[in-house]
Parts: sequence; structure tokens; C-alpha cells
Amino acid sequence: MILPIVPALLASAAPVAVPQTVEVMQQADEAVMAAQPQTAAAGPDSPVEVPADAATTGEQAAPADPAGDPASEQAPGDVIIVEGSVGPPPGDPAIQVNEAVFNIAQDVDQAIVGPVAEVYEEDIPKPLRNGLRNFLRNLLEPVNALNFLLQLKPGKALETLGRFAINSTIGVVGLVDMASREPFNLPWRRNGLANTLGYYGVGPGPYLVLPLIGATTLRDILGSTIDQAIVPLAVGAPLNTPYYAIPAYTINSLQFRMEFDETLTEIRGSIDPYEATREYYLCSRENDINALRNRPLRDCRIDVLMGEIEPGEGLGEPAVETPAPAPVAIVPAVEAPPAEPPAPVTPEMVSIPVIQPLPAN
Repeated sequence: MILPIVPALLASAAPVAVPQTVEVMQQADEAVMAAQPQTAAAGPDSPVEVPADAATTGEQAAPADPAGDPASEQAPGDVIIVEGSVGPPPGDPAIQVNEAVFNIAQDVDQAIVGPVAEVYEEDIPKPLRNGLRNFLRNLLEPVNALNFLLQLKPGKALETLGRFAINSTIGVVGLVDMASREPFNLPWRRNGLANTLGYYGVGPGPYLVLPLIGATTLRDILGSTIDQAIVPLAVGAPLNTPYYAIPAYTINSLQFRMEFDETLTEIRGSIDPYEATREYYLCSRENDINALRNRPLRDCRIDVLMGEIEPGEGLGEPAVETPAPAPVAIVPAVEAPPAEPPAPVTPEMVSIPVIQPLPAN
């Protein structure tokens, strides 16, 4: 009794061929069916032809090729293709952490750093502020000269050492930048190990936003750390103590905040302040390396970096020289002789006959 039932059970368990057109129609919503007339034309009650070999083998019938059917062609606006990249932008793998630190830093800047920098600029006399800035710059001149030597620029290295010697002596330990004045004319040039690495082709590495430091890269933070440590290690006390390090860092930060105020206002007024800060920092550092290599510099204006204007736009065009007007000969006026008075006119008596009308009767 069991054996006759087994073939029936096996037959019931065999896969049943279901045409693909019917399966798609049952799962598609009404909007997709309206956009595809050839699918909507076949309703669930419409007869569907199933090939004999498909019914016996259990394979699904291949869908008909709609290429030759004019009714299957979709209108140009029916399909919208959206392309985009997924993941962090190149060079900023830690964008989520960086952006969170950036937002906190902006809040702290508006609440504390910005007002303190404003008070520092308004209440501290400018000669004193410039003296503190010059003193801290002068301490790093040997580091700048060393990096110029590493970059195979001995001329600039000698000029930097000359600045250090002049400002450390007649410039009162660097408080007065005498080297930039007549007759020396030696300008201050910023340099460092990060510039040397970039000069020899070392990339900036990942972009970082660090507390108390701000925007930087892996190459820049390593180079700056070594630069700042050379002089304290070479000189020793008191430059290697917190009594010098904390005030020096504070003064440098306030001075940078003062000089960066105008650019910071433009960044905060941009579409994406975080992206604007990142692109501006990377562009500025790229220009530092390009200047060492004598290469053209990029346009690092915020509007250009954010794609609002083209590079070079709005910088002004050279004035077109208008030709000077042809000289006009000036002829002195010749005085005309005085006019003779007109001859007196003698009135003449003229008799005109007058005809009187006849009186009416």
C-alpha cells in the first residue's frame, strides 16, 4: 500500500515551472507596472505558454526579449541613475572623529579663544606683541637654517643664520627684528622638518584634527614635534620647563588666531566649514612645498576651494592702456580791429497816395 503513494509524493515535491513574467508581475507594485506597459499587459489571469521541456525538467522559461517590442521602450525620464562614492574622502579616513573634534574646537574658539585673542590684540600694545612674536621666531631660526641645509639651499641657510646673529645681538635677544630692516634686508622665512620631508616627496599622510592643535597631517605633526623639541633639548633650562613651554604656546596660539581671523570668518561663512578648513590647510601646506621647489602656487581662496568660483577669477585683470589723445596746437587769439560805428541813417519822407472810399448814398 505504501509503494503506490511514493511516486505521487515525489511528483508533488518536484519543482513546478513558473514563468518569470508572472512571478515579476505578482511582486511589482502598481507604479512599476505603469512604467512598463509590456509587463502590465499580461495580467494574472492571462494564459501563459509553458514550453513542454520546461514542464518536464522544472527549468524556468527565459523571459522574452523586449528589445524588439516598441511598447517596451521606456521614456527617457523614467530611469534615474545616481552615482556617488561611499566612504570617507581621500586623505581623510577619520572624518567622523575629525569633524566631531572640529565642531568642539569651533565652540571653544567662539566662547574662549576668540574673545581672549581680541582682548590680547586690543589691550596689549603692538610693540610688545611684536616683540614677543619676534623673540619666539628668533629661537627657531637655527632649526629653519638646518632644514634649508637639508633641502640643499645653502644661500637661504646662511641668510637665516645671519638673521639669528643680527637679531640676537643688536636686536636685543630677538625682540626687535633688525635683520629685516635696512641695510640687511633679510626676510623671515618659515621652515621645518615637515617641509623637508615634503620637499623630498613624502606625502602629507592622513588629515587630522587634534585638540589644542587643530588642523594638521601626520607628516606635519611629526615634523613640528621634532622642531619644537630641538631647541629646548639643545639649550636646556629654562626652555625645557613648563614655565617657558606654556606661555610660549599660548602666545603663539593667540598670535596665529589674530592673523587667521579674516580667513576664519570666510570659512565659517562657507557652505561646509569643516571641508573648507581641511581644503584650505592642505592647499596652504602644498603651496609651502611648491615654493621650495619653485613650482606654481595654487589659488587657496575659500571660494575657489569650495568650487564657487574658478581659480584666478576676481583677482583683477591688468588695466588696458588707453592711447593718449593727439596733441592739439594752441593758436594764440588775434585781436580783431575795433568795428567802425555804423553811419547814421537819415529818415526819408515818402508820400503814398491814399484812396478814400466814396461815401454811401
